[in-house]
Amino acid sequence: MIELCESIFVFIIQPLNLLRDLPLTHFTDRLAQRVLACKTPALVGLDPRIDQLPAPIRPSAGGDASLEDQANAYQVFCEGIIDVVAGLVPAVKPQAAFFEQLGPLGMVALGNVINYAKQKDLLVVLDGKRNDIGSTATAYAKGMLGPDSPWGADSLTVSPYLGDDSLQPFIDVCNETDSGIYVLVKTSNPGGKMLQDLEADGKTLYRHVADYVEQASAATKGEYGYGVVGAVVGATYPEQLSELRAAMPSTWFLVPGFGSQGGGAADVAGAFDERGLGAIINNSRGIIFAHAKAPYAEKFGDTRWQEAVEAATLEMIQQLKDGTTAGNL
Repeated sequence: MIELCESIFVFIIQPLNLLRDLPLTHFTDRLAQRVLACKTPALVGLDPRIDQLPAPIRPSAGGDASLEDQANAYQVFCEGIIDVVAGLVPAVKPQAAFFEQLGPLGMVALGNVINYAKQKDLLVVLDGKRNDIGSTATAYAKGMLGPDSPWGADSLTVSPYLGDDSLQPFIDVCNETDSGIYVLVKTSNPGGKMLQDLEADGKTLYRHVADYVEQASAATKGEYGYGVVGAVVGATYPEQLSELRAAMPSTWFLVPGFGSQGGGAADVAGAFDERGLGAIINNSRGIIFAHAKAPYAEKFGDTRWQEAVEAATLEMIQQLKDGTTAGNL
């Protein structure tokens, strides 16, 4: 039986546009409150892949199915995951690319998934890694961030490599709409070091980005001590994760790489403050496709795939509780 989070908001499930008149609060304070209510920093990534969907949902033609059938399957799958994890974790992270590859039908499905997550009182991190300059950056931000935007996401992943004038429009919209961004600082992929580890003026490029993010976040701190400008820092680089936590005390981290990419609780322990706050830890494939992975495949299989999702989520929550200061939540 799923143990629901302690309620910190009272919501009647209804379409997102009816929620837009509710009072807004500082994004990272809201996130901290949700982490404390659920007693976990676990974040579930929604990365649907047609050939890995459980059999009851996967179109019989697989990747050769029509775009409409694939988009419908993605929506059903992601909403089924949300039904399971809404009582367990503070947020979900839809990966826009998997929906975008299906064209307009996929984007409709993505919008419906975001709306459904919001109805279930989950915060939404839209993983789009957007950026541009000037009015184009503003258009990205206004289109994706905040309850009055068409997409309605609470936060968005952003690339920093166009410079500070490309990030300021996002920060401005975050301040206006009580939303947040996560700037790519030290990513989990092996190839990230090609640029991020280059040295300039005596320090690595990722430290230059980190310094900017920390400054911007310190200027937007809420009651829990964290600003609305967060950082993406991968679990696959635990030493740098601890280094960056020390260098970025005002910055909330989004940590990918847990689970299928090899990161575990010991690897992400350095992301947290002593309260167990300061980071959300993403796990995508290890949770959403648990029905096909040991030890869940034999016990649950395709027909009980939601039970596998629940079991994998609870296992991650326990690992973080046992291996990090998230046990203090």
